[in-house]
Amino acid sequence: MTATIKKRVTQVLFITPPFTQLNTPYPATAYLKGYLKTLGYESKQMDLGIELIWKIFSVEGLGQIFHQIEESQIELSENSARILRLKKKYLQTIGSVIAFLQDKNPTLAYTVVEGDFLPEASRFEQMDDMEWAFGTLGIRDKARYLSTLYLEDIGDLITEAIDPNFGFSRYAERLGLSAREFDEMDEAIRQPSGLLDEWMCQILDAKIKDVNPKSIAFSVPFPGNLYGALKCGQFIKKAYPDIKVWMGGGYPNTELRSLKDPRVFDYIDFITLDDGEAPVKLLLEYLDGKIPVDELKRTFIRQSGAVRFINNSAVKDIPQRETGTPDYSDLHLREYLSVIEVANPMHRLWSDGRWNKLTLAHGCYWGKCTFCDISLDYIQRYEPINASILCDRIEEIIAQTGQNGFHFVDEAAPPALMRDLAIEILRRGLSVVWWTNIRFESSFTADLCKLLRASGCIAVSGGLEVASDRLLELIKKGVTVGQVARVCNHFTQSGIMVHAYLMYGFPTQTAQETIDSLEMVRQLFESGVLQSGFWHRFAMTAHSPVGLAPDLFKVQNAVSGLGRFANNELQHEDPTGADHDLFGEGLRKSLFNYMHGIGFDVPLHQWFDHQVPSSSIPKRYIEKELQEEEFLLKDQQRIIWIGEQPELVPSEEEGFAELIFSGKKEDFALELPEEFAEWVYSFLENVGYQNQLQRLKSIKEDYEEKLGDFSELAESEVWQILRDNGLLIF
Repeated sequence: MTATIKKRVTQVLFITPPFTQLNTPYPATAYLKGYLKTLGYESKQMDLGIELIWKIFSVEGLGQIFHQIEESQIELSENSARILRLKKKYLQTIGSVIAFLQDKNPTLAYTVVEGDFLPEASRFEQMDDMEWAFGTLGIRDKARYLSTLYLEDIGDLITEAIDPNFGFSRYAERLGLSAREFDEMDEAIRQPSGLLDEWMCQILDAKIKDVNPKSIAFSVPFPGNLYGALKCGQFIKKAYPDIKVWMGGGYPNTELRSLKDPRVFDYIDFITLDDGEAPVKLLLEYLDGKIPVDELKRTFIRQSGAVRFINNSAVKDIPQRETGTPDYSDLHLREYLSVIEVANPMHRLWSDGRWNKLTLAHGCYWGKCTFCDISLDYIQRYEPINASILCDRIEEIIAQTGQNGFHFVDEAAPPALMRDLAIEILRRGLSVVWWTNIRFESSFTADLCKLLRASGCIAVSGGLEVASDRLLELIKKGVTVGQVARVCNHFTQSGIMVHAYLMYGFPTQTAQETIDSLEMVRQLFESGVLQSGFWHRFAMTAHSPVGLAPDLFKVQNAVSGLGRFANNELQHEDPTGADHDLFGEGLRKSLFNYMHGIGFDVPLHQWFDHQVPSSSIPKRYIEKELQEEEFLLKDQQRIIWIGEQPELVPSEEEGFAELIFSGKKEDFALELPEEFAEWVYSFLENVGYQNQLQRLKSIKEDYEEKLGDFSELAESEVWQILRDNGLLIF
C-alpha cells in the first residue's frame, strides 16, 4: 500500500514584484513574515524582481533575447545594433560578470579593469570620473562599476527591442505614475504577454507549485512595482483561481486611498492600507472563516460590483515592540548583485552591498513639513522602539543573515534614540555598520556625532530642501541653513558622510531664491561639510498641507476632483514663482561637479543656458556660520567615556601615579598626582559606556567634594586630553 504525502499548506506567500533594488531585498515582506512568525502562521516570501533579473542576465535568458531580436528583424539604433553584433562576447561574459557582482568570482576584477574583457557600448562613454571615484587602489570597485555599465548597456537593448517598460529598479513605472484613471494600466495588462512577462509568470508558477500557498500578497512600494503585481494577479486568477490575492505597500498607501474603479479587482481580491500587521492578521482570520468580512481593517474589496472600504478603526494597530524581528529567511541573500553608480556617493551606498533594513521608530517625530504626507499614518503616528529591543533584533538578524550592515529606514531617526542605540551597541560589543535618515537637528552636537561614529554609523541623509531660510520657514522645516551647516560639520568631522536632499520649485520660490540656494549648496560642498546631494523637483501631493490647502501657499490645483484610481501627486500652477522647468538641468550639472570637488569657481550663471540673477548670498556665508559658539558645561548635560578603561600604575616619582590609555592605534600615559589620578580612574569607570548615563552635575559635585573647583578641572590640559580621546558630553 502506497502512502499519500500531503503537501504542507503555506498560509500566505509574500512577494515583492519587479523591480526594486539589485543589491538587497525590499524589507516589507520580511517585516510581515517576522510578525506572522510570532503568531504561529506559516508564510513564505520571494523577491520576484531579483529572480527575474537572474533569468534575464543568464546565458539562457540573454540567448533568448538575442534570438527574439534577430527573428523580429526590427530596425535597431546604432548602439543596439552594435550590442547585437557582439552577442557572442556578451554570452561569453554574462555568467562570469553576474557571479562577480554576487561576490562569488572576485578575481575577475583584475581582468575587468584591464579593459579588454567586457564588450562596451554607449554606457561606457561616461567613464571620465573613474579616477575621482576610485583613486588608484579600488580595483574591485572599478570592476563593479564597469560591470554595472555593461549590464546597463544590455538593459538599453532590452528597453529598445524587447520591452520598453524594462528598468533595473522599476517596471512599467510610467503606467503607475499619477494614474488618475485605470484605463491605460488595464489595457496594458490585457495585452498579450511579452517575453519578460512570460518569464515573470513562469518563475511565479514554479514558486506556487513549490510552496502551495492559500493566499499571495504583493508588496507594492513604488509605481514601478504596480504593473508587475497586477500582471501576476492576472496570471494567478487564470491559473490558480482558488488562491486569494492581496496587495499593500507604499503605493496603495499614498495613491489608492480614494480608489473607486472596481476593475482593479479583476486582478486583486484585497487591497490593504498603511501598516500591514493588523490588516494581514484579520485577513488571515477572515479567510480561515473565523471573522466576517465586516471585521477586516483598512481593506478595500469589491462587493456587488462596487469598491467598498472597510476601516474598522476600533481595532488598534500592532505596537512596534510586538511586531517581531524581520525574517529574511527564504530570500536568497547571497545572490543579490552589488552594483556601483559612482556619480552620487549616497546612491553608491544605496546600491553597493547588502543592507539589513530596520526601523528605529514608526512615523516622524517632527511631522510638520508642509510638502510631506503628514496626514497619513506612516508619518503621523510616531512610535519609537527602545534601544534594547532594537539591539535584540539586530543580533537576531545578524545571526540569521550573516550580515552586519544595517540601513535604518526611518522617515527621520530621533537623535535621543540614536544616542541610546549607539550606547547599547557599544555595551553589547556589537560590530555593526549602519546609516539612516535624519533631520538636521541642533541636538546632533559634535560629541553626539562622535558617539554615533563609534557605534558604527558611517552615513546620514537629511533634507536641506530649498536652502533658503524664508522657504524653510514656509516648509516648517524647523531648521536654518546655518544650523544645517553646523550639524553637517559635526557629522563630517566625526567621519560620517552627509547626503542632503535638495528641492527646487517649492511654491512661491523665485529665480533669485533658486540661485541663492545653489550658492548655499556650492559653499557647503566647498567647505567640505557636505559630501553628497540630489536635487528633487517639488511635487504637490494630495495628503500634504500644500495639497490639502494650496491657497495658503499661493498655488492652484490644476486638476479638479478625484480620479477613480490613483490620487496623490497633483498637477499644480505656481503663478508667483519662477519658471521652475528652466533650472533642473543646471542644478544637476553644477551638483555633479561639486561632488567631484571641482567647479567651485565657475560663475553660477554658466551652469544654465538662460539668463539667471546673480547670487545675493555673501561669499563666506557658510564659513562664518561654521564658527562655533563656545561650548558651555551645564549641570543637566550627560557625560560618557567611550574609550577603554586605563590602567592605573605607580609612578617612579613619589606621590604620583600613571594612567596608561590604550587606543586602537597607540598608547599614551598621563602622570598625575596620586589622589587626582585615582579620582580620574574612578571617574572614567563611573561614566564608562557600560554604566547608566550620568549627569554632569553629579560628577561636578563629587570632584568638588574630594579635590576642589570643578571649573579649574574643566579648563585643564588633562580634561582636554580626556575630551579628545573619548570623553563625550551632550
